[in-house]
Amino acid sequence: MKIRKTVGAAVTSLGLVVGMSGLAGATSGNIGNTGPSSNNEITAVSKHKVKVRNNNNLGVSNSNGQGASSGSAAVTGNTTGGSATSGAASNANSTSVSASVNNAGAGAAALGGGAGGGSNSATIDTTGPNSNNEVKFIEKSKVSVTNNNNVSVNNTNSQSASTGSSNVSNNTTGGNATTGNASNTNSTTVSLNVTN
Repeated sequence: MKIRKTVGAAVTSLGLVVGMSGLAGATSGNIGNTGPSSNNEITAVSKHKVKVRNNNNLGVSNSNGQGASSGSAAVTGNTTGGSATSGAASNANSTSVSASVNNAGAGAAALGGGAGGGSNSATIDTTGPNSNNEVKFIEKSKVSVTNNNNVSVNNTNSQSASTGSSNVSNNTTGGNATTGNASNTNSTTVSLNVTN
């Protein structure tokens, strides 16, 4: 009587730790009451390998260019100068980016698919003389998990703000010259989430 069983499991993973418990299925064999000169053999071979490849490429590029300038205000060349006021100039920008990638389900499904068969059982009983009896259990599965995550964020913000000139000159009685406010506002929020 010869009972032989080989179990192999292999996992290739980048940035992923996976438990491989339960990959090998149960195997049992029984040969009894064999006659003389009989050759009885039970061979069980179980190999498990699952391959999962996740290529995640996330890229965000945001460019914001702003310029704000208020006009000039002048009171000049008057006997009695009045008031000159320029308006306000402003810019506002808001950018929000959110991305989510989840590969955990694919990996778990692949690992579950590589768990192999269930219980194996064989019984050979009361064989006659010069009999040859052979039972083989062969299971093969392959598990390989590779996660390639490329995340890139590029944000460029260029702003300029200037107020116009204010001038009161050459007046017997000068008035008021006022320029407005110049302002820029930028808000950028980037959220990237990758789960393997």
